[in-house]
Amino acid sequence: MPLREIIMLNNIGIPGILLIAVVVLVLFGRGKVSSLMGEVGKGITAFKKGVTDGKQEIETEKAEEAKDVTPEAEKDNT
Repeated sequence: MPLREIIMLNNIGIPGILLIAVVVLVLFGRGKVSSLMGEVGKGITAFKKGVTDGKQEIETEKAEEAKDVTPEAEKDNT
């Protein structure tokens, strides 16, 4: 991506974002936009749940690796 295009993206500002939002509302309608935002919210929730589940899985694997494997006979001697 050329530097000129990157600079243009930084100059959008609040009025530009509002104009884009109005155009999207006119093109797709309020119902379609709200359902789309609902789907985005569900996707974000699913992503966060996946990250949390992944962390828990890694922690569980680490805990299993760190289990005490000392034989019972040696545990009694200490």
